Amino acid sequence: MRRIFIIRHGNTFESSAAACRIGAGTDLPLVDSGRVQADRLGQWFAGQDFPVRHLFSSPLLRATETAARIGAAIGHAPDGTLPWLNEIDHGSDEGRPEAEVIARIGAQAIHDWDAHGIAPAGWTVDAESRIAAWKDWFAKGGEGADLLVTSNGAARFALLALGLSPASLKLRTGAFGELAVEGNGTVSLRSWDQRP
Repeated sequence: MRRIFIIRHGNTFESSAAACRIGAGTDLPLVDSGRVQADRLGQWFAGQDFPVRHLFSSPLLRATETAARIGAAIGHAPDGTLPWLNEIDHGSDEGRPEAEVIARIGAQAIHDWDAHGIAPAGWTVDAESRIAAWKDWFAKGGEGADLLVTSNGAARFALLALGLSPASLKLRTGAFGELAVEGNGTVSLRSWDQRP
């Protein structure tokens, strides 16, 4: 059996900071609490009894730093970056406080994004190619675990590629979801939005 862990990077803002929409256009490092989250993820994966076959991340600093910290804990250097794991483009909402984004697009648009992956007007998502990339990844053979460090915007397309629609597609910072790929190619969701 193959296991795929979809991991969201750690925090890029301290808890005292105002929530902002940060996407592919803003390359932020982890803050102290984000490094703690990445280290917790690393400790959790180091404590598991499955072999890690791949450790990839998005090209953004917050994802590569999270992957590097996980890799240091498990003794597996990151294998590189995959562009389809990159965050989405929030367009004119990039860097804006969440209250301003909701005022512009409405609470229903945020709900539709979080529950169904329907991108608000002005956001560049390229859902079809993201879903195709996830399906291609699921179709790869082999055993062991793949660790893929990405963002909330990109992670949700793994579930959409499987036709799954849990109560929320969101993945919190420092959390992961697990998919299992059986020998016959069947992919199932084992968990979502779990923090160690």
